[in-house]
Amino acid sequence: MHVLDPPRFYSQNTVTADSWETKAVSSIPPPASAPVPEPRDNNLPLPSPKGLLQDIPQTTASLTTVSAGKKDVADVVCGRDPLNRLLVVVGPCSIHDPKEALEYCDRLLQAREKHKDELLIKPRTVTGWKGLIMDPDMDDSFNVNKGLRLGRQLLAEITSRGMPVASEMLSLISTRYVDDMLSLGFVGARTTESQLHRELASASEFPVGFKNGTDGSLITALNAVRAAQVPHRYLSICENGAAAVLQSRGNNDCFLVLRGGSKGTNYDSQSTSEAEAEFAAHGALPRIMVDCSHGNAQNHHENQPKVAEDLAKQIAAGRTGIMGVMLESYINGGNRSGLRYGVSVTDGCIGWESTTVVKSTLVSQRVPCLCRDVLS
Repeated sequence: MHVLDPPRFYSQNTVTADSWETKAVSSIPPPASAPVPEPRDNNLPLPSPKGLLQDIPQTTASLTTVSAGKKDVADVVCGRDPLNRLLVVVGPCSIHDPKEALEYCDRLLQAREKHKDELLIKPRTVTGWKGLIMDPDMDDSFNVNKGLRLGRQLLAEITSRGMPVASEMLSLISTRYVDDMLSLGFVGARTTESQLHRELASASEFPVGFKNGTDGSLITALNAVRAAQVPHRYLSICENGAAAVLQSRGNNDCFLVLRGGSKGTNYDSQSTSEAEAEFAAHGALPRIMVDCSHGNAQNHHENQPKVAEDLAKQIAAGRTGIMGVMLESYINGGNRSGLRYGVSVTDGCIGWESTTVVKSTLVSQRVPCLCRDVLS
């Protein structure tokens, strides 16, 4: 058998053609140790939804509040309310301080009693901006375990005081930890097109509003409402925190929220009339809520009372398809980058005095109102 001379950097032993390749490879010096790569993410275990619900259970008062709140809202959304009241969602864009949120809640409770024949007042809340749930310390530490507990404790306290709550459904996972305390949900303009959020709405046991797209188009919200009406199988976590395939039953209490868009406002009489007709033509509920903030306020929170006054006049003139109004409101007006008591840290809000004026406007127009103030 022919004998090969091995390369200079291998052993000088003579090897056969049959064995040279194996011996040559085995003789290659090992490479220097490669650095261990950093993990792509840092895992932070969370409690199961069932575990957190057991740690922070609903009180009897909370259960009663939520149950009644769901029925009240569904009756208004679907046109079954015997008083034909208006659903008005009022509250800040996001909550960062539970103490402030509870003060706002107490003010709403007083207003609710004052206007109980015309208004049923409830707070709006998004317990994350990424906010209270995702970053409760507002320092980018993202202590979600702490945030989940704070968020659930806050909702438990608010509902135990007799105030039903609504929230924007930002996170598919965190919603599982608080959805038993909600009477109303919303899907924002940037997530209305998300199939995952449509599935979440389909599984929700409370009414859900879908906002029109950021460009102002209705078709995205229309498709979302129709998708949420039917059952879905989807991936999520179960009550024990394990990934699972879940089955939704469909939600017939979903509706459109007009919030304006990049092309302009859509709260005027022509826009609301066209929205009602579009939804009715496609077999969707022709009942709409109008957001007085965001695009309809042209991103200036001070414009909200003007929008609300226009809507009150439309309703007083017989526009029955408008079943709700949404306001961004808090203790004090504006917003801020630093901390100042009672002021929103995200979207600008009208203050309590302006909020009171808007409610009085709705009442003075003799519009029966279900005023739903929601903590976000």
